[in-house]
Amino acid sequence: MIASIIGFTCLLVMVFLRLPLAFAMGVVGFFGFWYLVDYNWMAAMSMAARRIIDTGQDYSLSVIPLFILMGNFVTKAGLSKELYQACNAFVGHRKGGLSMSTILACGGFSAICGSSLATSATMAKVAMPPMRKYGYSDGLASASIAAGGTLGILIPPSVMLVIYGLLTESSIRELFAAGFIPGVLGIVLYLMAVKWVVYRNPNSAPPGERMGWKERFIALKGISSTILLFVLVMGGIYIGAFTPTEAAGIGACGAFALAFFRGALNYQVLRDILLDTAKTSASLFAVVISALILSNFVNRAGLPDSLIEMIQAVEMSPYLAMAVILMIYIILGCVFESMSMMLLTVPIFFPVVVQMGFDPIWFGIVVVVVTEISLITPPVGLNVFVLSGVIKDIKTSTIFKGVVPFWVADMVRLAVIVMIPGVALYLPQLMYS
Repeated sequence: MIASIIGFTCLLVMVFLRLPLAFAMGVVGFFGFWYLVDYNWMAAMSMAARRIIDTGQDYSLSVIPLFILMGNFVTKAGLSKELYQACNAFVGHRKGGLSMSTILACGGFSAICGSSLATSATMAKVAMPPMRKYGYSDGLASASIAAGGTLGILIPPSVMLVIYGLLTESSIRELFAAGFIPGVLGIVLYLMAVKWVVYRNPNSAPPGERMGWKERFIALKGISSTILLFVLVMGGIYIGAFTPTEAAGIGACGAFALAFFRGALNYQVLRDILLDTAKTSASLFAVVISALILSNFVNRAGLPDSLIEMIQAVEMSPYLAMAVILMIYIILGCVFESMSMMLLTVPIFFPVVVQMGFDPIWFGIVVVVVTEISLITPPVGLNVFVLSGVIKDIKTSTIFKGVVPFWVADMVRLAVIVMIPGVALYLPQLMYS
């Protein structure tokens, strides 16, 4: 227990000194393990080498670069603009309709992209100009993009769910199925948040232009390929036609075809897409390997067992213990980037949660939802800072103030998932019924 506390203190110091997370976790995991095996260099090096080799040879890990590649092709294909136009055709004429269109488009784009940061940056370029044209307040306009972008890490296919599945050896197929209903619930609650803002201040979101049914059907036709790609990838996983890895390969090929036939690809664009995919994948692989090395140290130090003993000693109920864990996540979300927070905490809390009798798939959804909340929580709020970098004339404080109703909506969704686990577990259970 003492070794674990010292190790995590060193880890936090390195993180706050802005050392790369992969380096910090790998160093603490390696030297912590070395200390626990009586300063045996060979044992520590063998453990680290085994982790690197096993992870590098893990076939299921190929799902990560394939889904990243799929998201990059989708972004270049310009599907975000068509998604926004289709949503705007149906709800844009209402008060707050452009903001609601933005959230719906973010949800749709998330379903084929899987990255919150990419969703926020892409939708900012598409949705912000029309909202400014119709006189939307900067706070609501920017907040709807920042909050809608968080859907990218929950609505499948989600890279965060893939990484959680790899860290905990949980079924990625079940995690994808479990993330769908909470993702839709998030969209509904965000739409209600927009309605609340408009109710409080009708001038913040004037109605847009009403479109006829002909224009609406034309707009729907424009996203038929996007819907087909999502149904092919996620439907195939859900019915068991192919594995998540096979689905990722099919999705990447489908996204490439969409980008190619839309004339969005040339040699330079394709080169940039492949390089970006390789760099992002390499970074994620490094972080995952380091997290697994850290997990070896944490488990050998007995930290999960010590936490379980502490919970039993104070006779804390499982739900009270879960409330404490969630509070820790929310606090960490104020200072940690989302991926860092998940990789640092899952090796510690996952064994504890399973020991207390909670479903590991359900806990994965809870972790990702809390991680979503951290993306719009000050002072880090990575989505907010990405958005402020794209829209340079809006202050970060304005965006943070605007996301408050959406943050409350996220907390409501978290409470619903915790109190009613079936919200997350219904589809995974249906697959085996």
